[in-house]
Amino acid sequence: MVSINNLKVEFGAVPLFSDVNFVINPKDRIALVGKNGAGKSTMLKIIAGMQQPSSGEVARQKDVTIGYLPQVMVLSDERTVIEEAETAFTHITRLKEHLDDLNRQLSERTDYESEDYMQLVEQFSHENDRYTMIGGENYQAEMERTLVGLGFQHSDFNRPTKEFSGGWRMRIELAKLLMLKPDLLLLDEPTNHLDIGSIQWLEQFLQNRANAVVLVSHDRAFINNVTNRTIEISCHRINDYKVKYDEYVKLRAERRESQIRAYENQQKEIADIKAFIETFRYKPTKSNQVQSRIKQLEKIVPIEIDEIDTSQLHLKFPPCLRSGDYPVICKDVAKSYKRQIFHDVNLTIKRGEKVAFVGNNGEGKSTLVKCIMGEIPFEGELKVGHNVQIGYFAQNQAQLLDGNQTVFETIDRVARGIRDILGAFMFGGEASDKYVKVLSGGERSRLAMIRLLLEPVNLLILDEPTNHLDMQSKDVLKQAIRDFDGTAIIVSHDRDFLDGLVERVYEFGGGVVREHIGGIYDFLQKKQIESLSELGQNMSSSGSPSASETKPADKKTEKSAAKPADKPAEKAKSTQSYADMKAHNRLVKKAEKEVADAEALVTRLENELKEAETVLATPEGARDSQLLNKYFELKHQLEEAEDKWTMLSMELEEIMVKG
Repeated sequence: MVSINNLKVEFGAVPLFSDVNFVINPKDRIALVGKNGAGKSTMLKIIAGMQQPSSGEVARQKDVTIGYLPQVMVLSDERTVIEEAETAFTHITRLKEHLDDLNRQLSERTDYESEDYMQLVEQFSHENDRYTMIGGENYQAEMERTLVGLGFQHSDFNRPTKEFSGGWRMRIELAKLLMLKPDLLLLDEPTNHLDIGSIQWLEQFLQNRANAVVLVSHDRAFINNVTNRTIEISCHRINDYKVKYDEYVKLRAERRESQIRAYENQQKEIADIKAFIETFRYKPTKSNQVQSRIKQLEKIVPIEIDEIDTSQLHLKFPPCLRSGDYPVICKDVAKSYKRQIFHDVNLTIKRGEKVAFVGNNGEGKSTLVKCIMGEIPFEGELKVGHNVQIGYFAQNQAQLLDGNQTVFETIDRVARGIRDILGAFMFGGEASDKYVKVLSGGERSRLAMIRLLLEPVNLLILDEPTNHLDMQSKDVLKQAIRDFDGTAIIVSHDRDFLDGLVERVYEFGGGVVREHIGGIYDFLQKKQIESLSELGQNMSSSGSPSASETKPADKKTEKSAAKPADKPAEKAKSTQSYADMKAHNRLVKKAEKEVADAEALVTRLENELKEAETVLATPEGARDSQLLNKYFELKHQLEEAEDKWTMLSMELEEIMVKG
């Protein structure tokens, strides 16, 4: 489908990668991995045709369509949600305008018997069939269905995109891509600005409904759930593994161990040959054997060992002044725009605490952060404690850097003598002279983090700090926050990052903020869910919590519930629980079978539809009215099957949650 041949990319005289060869086949799910700056985003841009390589080529089959989702997007603020989504269908609207023009010509002309008129009729008929075949009659319904599936309400459709947070605007772009149904999807960090609910939805879509996919992501769970092939960019070349990421990590370690053993054996062989040559070089009786050994030495091809990225982000927040006992106190805080974001927020954060803000996009996490920062007005009382010095890392912090400055200039304006700091952040040597505009997303995030470290602070507010950071850098940042003497508020959707880091969780949803004592897994256990992706399932369709969730817990009820039950009651409860468990397992098995059957039907119909499309693309097929009717019937059946699969999948999730 797409073939990459002898690809080479250089920046100046420095090669990013070279001699790259691989093929992307239909239904491939490829994870493109490598350290930050290895060239993953560059590779996607080249495949998408948005950047030219230094040499080599990307060969695409005729009529192959490619959809590309970049890390950083430039969105129009002038359109509404529905208008922005409609830009994905410009090819349909242009064809509709052409059909209207042909229809106008037919209505105005009277030379019905002429050859020219008959050609016009045939052209109109052909274009009208094509318009129907590409979904011209129902694309608006499909567009609304996709937007709703990504979490938008119908009331959101006519709102300007500028009213939405970065995560929601990302969904609009994602909806546009998915509605186009390209043969190849190129996704660069698609989970960075998505909440966990939409990450799960995207996982299911890519698993079951997408064609070929190449994605870059530092979300280990996401790439393991989606991909079946891993291409690693390392040491300016690629290694192609036909397995998921976790299996790739194991195979890579085994491969390197094998290389090391082979290298050591080869070095021993070389040493033995050289020793023989040196020992018998000047003995005439051994001259033939010496010459043979020299030729043998020249023919040896040195075994290379895959390099591993031993560089590491060294993070240590500087010592800070002691703040007051309570750095942040909120009392009945509320914030509204055109709608209520949250109300009656009451929270107290103690000195030295590490807390998390979690919840779906648009529920007010970043908004409350801006209230704490004093950037926007609010209702209620919000007090920042005595001697509090705030260090703030915003979601778009990396994008605010000046692209025309070098790495060194960016930091030198803030502090002098920072070569050591840059070296600790893997910007040592020539890397400090790079311009910001050529840095990868991860490198920009590291650079933005340096600016935060230059002045001592005692309250860290980090809004999605792990975006664009690789897994190794995430671990180092996590340890640095653990060791930080001050207080930290962390807005994140990364469950693994928050685990073992925070001791209190504030859940945003339905206009309220709830406090949960304990770590992230204590919170998940209390919610009786397995992952943050199920947060939204406790909300009503309007985004508000259910009545049982909204009502504050009664202390007397909690105390009585905490009392140990007597033994007979425990026994009865145990018997009942076992029966309930068996009944629940039966429901789960039945629901799983229904989902599997529905998925199999969708796959079969997709294959039949693709076969019909292939025949209809030929001149003979285009004139086959029976095949055209069959095509429309298959398309209708596929839409119904997909809707049924979606409904059954949601029912299965509900059963799992209730269990």
